[in-house]
Amino acid sequence: MCGIALIASGIHLDPACSAPESQPLPLSLDDLKGALLRRGPDSLGSKRLLLHSNSSSLINKQEIVTSIEEEVTVDSYSAKGSFSSSFQNGETPVEEKAFGIHSFVGELLFLGATLQLRGVSPIVQPLVDKFGNILVYNGEIFGGISVGCDENDAEILSQYLARCCFGCSHGDNCSSRCSGNEEASVPDVLSRIKGPWTIIYWQNSSRTLWFGRDAFGRRSLLVHWPTAEDPQFLLSSVAPTLVEHSSAAGLQFENGVNQGKYWEELTCGIYSMKIDASILNGHLVGDIKRHEWNNSTVKKLIHWERTYVEPTAEELNLSRGFGKASPSVPAEKVLTALRESVLRRTSHKFFQTTACNFRERVSPVAVLFSGGLDSMIIAAILDQCIDPHFDIDLLNVSFDGPSAPDRISARAGKKELSRIAPSRRWRLVEIDADLSNLSSEMKHVMSLIHPANTYMDLNIGIALWLAASGDGWVYEERDNENDKDLQLHNYKSHARIVLVGSGADEQCAGYGRHKTKYKHGSWLGLDEEMRLDMQRIWKRNLGRDDRCIADHGKEARFPFLDEDVIKVLLGIPLWEIADLEQPSGTGDKKILREVARLLGLHEASTLPKRAIQFGSRIARESNRKNFGSNRAANQASAGSVTIHMP
Repeated sequence: MCGIALIASGIHLDPACSAPESQPLPLSLDDLKGALLRRGPDSLGSKRLLLHSNSSSLINKQEIVTSIEEEVTVDSYSAKGSFSSSFQNGETPVEEKAFGIHSFVGELLFLGATLQLRGVSPIVQPLVDKFGNILVYNGEIFGGISVGCDENDAEILSQYLARCCFGCSHGDNCSSRCSGNEEASVPDVLSRIKGPWTIIYWQNSSRTLWFGRDAFGRRSLLVHWPTAEDPQFLLSSVAPTLVEHSSAAGLQFENGVNQGKYWEELTCGIYSMKIDASILNGHLVGDIKRHEWNNSTVKKLIHWERTYVEPTAEELNLSRGFGKASPSVPAEKVLTALRESVLRRTSHKFFQTTACNFRERVSPVAVLFSGGLDSMIIAAILDQCIDPHFDIDLLNVSFDGPSAPDRISARAGKKELSRIAPSRRWRLVEIDADLSNLSSEMKHVMSLIHPANTYMDLNIGIALWLAASGDGWVYEERDNENDKDLQLHNYKSHARIVLVGSGADEQCAGYGRHKTKYKHGSWLGLDEEMRLDMQRIWKRNLGRDDRCIADHGKEARFPFLDEDVIKVLLGIPLWEIADLEQPSGTGDKKILREVARLLGLHEASTLPKRAIQFGSRIARESNRKNFGSNRAANQASAGSVTIHMP
């Protein structure tokens, strides 16, 4: 799955749920469809649910009556596997249908763009079951709910949700209403899922719309809360309208309408909107509630509390002795957890299309690759998890050709990987870019990163977006590894899954600010800063990164953010995770450096931390372009400055 969306109209929400007033957005259904189609899905489908209040003399009360209409479905499973955006069977565009049915006062329009990666048969979302429930799901199930290697997880989830007891749909006590054969509730099912997900689900029996996002926000979901000017309730994986210019009032659309407060990242969690049969000002009434996670493990991970934070002198000396001599037992636990995490993300049977035939050497999995510690660990573990006949694409972006630090370390990293895994064919895809030639691309990426709007977000977004494209150059070896025997040619990676190292720095004290916090607040200050990083990673990083990578028809997967990996890291004393009194390249991310040595990556184990915007040199080029120099940019704290494009 690569994108979901919902347009809800004719429903009045509790005023407490409404955002501050903003100008109406000239948003059409075509805009939403276009945003999802850009992501290169295998199919795009939609369903319209019509709602109205009906008085029943039999039960003497108002009730909601529903009707489902199938709308435009764009299906790409053709003989050549190509994608067509034309309407099937000559159907009328959805904007021209159904609006004349005055008896229906509310409607929910579901959109689902499917990048199918699992299962043996093609599916088109939204999924509608025999009970009238409707599901659009953007995510992966890696545990908690059993999914066979040949099964599609969205279809399995639909079956589980269909068994949920409708009596407890909105926080009610359902003990007296359930027969015992049902799942307890929708939150119970969603709380069990291990893996990234966003969901929009209509539970027909209770007339309730469910929506939400996994506890760490590994998949993007944006929300527009209704306002007086624009009463629609909207959900979307990505903001659909391109940003054209800005002003002092904030980012604007190309026609000048302000979008600064229109979209926001949906806070991680599970939400329900119960539709009441009563009518208010010509609208049905919707009551939104946020639900608790019904899983003790998830709750513990969200609070991100470590038992062992402050070491005794003896414990610290013992830990430093292990760090110098040989990898520690905790590092072995982390390596085991990471190996299982990568295996879960790569071992299922991949859905095969003629456009991407995995019977060939082309790997279905690539690595976002800087040659640094995190990406080297992921690449080395991936080698242990997938069929040895697959090539592995290492995607590397540079804004300074061969001189960028990440390009230098990527080339060295490929050589080290070839040394520990000589039978594997490693393909370093070198993606070169010139910031001065990316004017239209920058505008496009600005719409992808939204509602993020700083230069740092844009720099990271462009680097990720270009890297995920997989469109670059490779050097193919002819006789040996000497440069004179390498042949350069254009290459585009067809891997649909990209492994990304997000979460490693937050959990293992990889940022410079962690060292600052340690100096001023010792171990307790460091622990608090790391907890803050993990609890805000959904808003600062993951939504933005997911949108930028998914725009190329790729799915980002984050091995370091696997629930079991997080649990293992939290169970390790903080002084085993990092020792920030040691030099850079030694004490920061200490435990991951020991993991690298266990994998035989001795050179990578000593590399210092470099963020992608600095390692690729896009930050330097952006500073020169927008501020005149790096010095001027630093004085202006360029990273946090809101974007102002001419």
